[in-house]
Amino acid sequence: MTHISSDVARTEFPPIAEAMSWIKKGPTNRALINMCQAVPSYPPSEKIQAEIARLAMAPTTGGYTDIFGLPDLRAKHAAHMAADYQGSIAPEQVAITTGCNQSFAATLMTIAQAGDNLILPAPWYFNHNMWLTMLGIEPRPIAALSSTVTYPNVAEVAARIDSRTRGILLCSPNNPTGAIYPADVIEAFYELAAAHNITLIVDETYKDFRPDAPPPHRLFQRKDWDRNFVQLYSFSKIYALAGYRLGSLIGSETFLHEAAKVLDCMTICPPHITQRAVLFGIDAVEDWKHEKKAVMRGRLEALRAAFTHPALKYELVSSGAYFAYIKHPFRATPSKQVAIKLAQEHDVLCLPGSMFGPGQDDFLRLAFANVDHTNMEPLVERLIESQNV
Repeated sequence: MTHISSDVARTEFPPIAEAMSWIKKGPTNRALINMCQAVPSYPPSEKIQAEIARLAMAPTTGGYTDIFGLPDLRAKHAAHMAADYQGSIAPEQVAITTGCNQSFAATLMTIAQAGDNLILPAPWYFNHNMWLTMLGIEPRPIAALSSTVTYPNVAEVAARIDSRTRGILLCSPNNPTGAIYPADVIEAFYELAAAHNITLIVDETYKDFRPDAPPPHRLFQRKDWDRNFVQLYSFSKIYALAGYRLGSLIGSETFLHEAAKVLDCMTICPPHITQRAVLFGIDAVEDWKHEKKAVMRGRLEALRAAFTHPALKYELVSSGAYFAYIKHPFRATPSKQVAIKLAQEHDVLCLPGSMFGPGQDDFLRLAFANVDHTNMEPLVERLIESQNV
């Protein structure tokens, strides 16, 4: 038999694929409420779809671009991000990537090696942990959820840093909890990283769905922000282009020079057609983006309202952006068992907390981006139904 890497062998199986296998086969009396994967239920803007169709017929679209992507897109994205964060970002500090997952993988491979460790708040996004495990880099868990806060404690993280620590990873708005980390907390983690000369990595895939107008943090306003900071981002959510795979990696020119080696070997360049579609869409579909943000806010508000039902024993612990993190009422039952039962007996597909790190067996993740606001009350009705079986 072909030899399998021990690091790959001990990496968890893709959670979304596993959860999809729980769906019962055959006819059913009611539609499944699928809250498994964080993907918008609507297609891309018609303007972008038309642009993609046009680009597909262009003679040059099938060719490579630069490793870091189209220069025009790098410049446009740098300007857009700088305006959003009221800071300063140069095009040379931006790499366009084949999705945010590639941004994270390239960052890890650039700053760390097997035997090193990364501070990883739990609950965590499972792909982050999967990459660490496959690369032989120790995920060093730190609690990011308590009865009073939904973000990690700076002092607790400081106590876990040692000579092999290469970075601290934050995800805000958070996957899986939806929590939005306060700006001063993110900035305090930057100060901690700078003091130890390690890298603060912030995954801001869902930053477009935060409710507040002010910048999520003020790091890009610092003159030396790129010394110890790397930002990860995805175009997949705000443009509904998940399958087209496009993200970005923002950091120092020195960091990106080394990361280029990884990016080149992984995909050579980001998808050409998606880059041109996003370059077109940054300005062309601004009204559409605001409309879809409002749709997501409506789904979040409907979910929060539905969870006030007096008979519901499931507790809404945290919610925001695309996610709700809930505490199930079956204390002695593993979360995977609860999730499987919900899928097979109550037609609700979600992910168990055990897929998001240690100490999460009391929880479930609901990804509501794929569910219309009218389904939130039926969701709660099915959860109440599950309490009485």
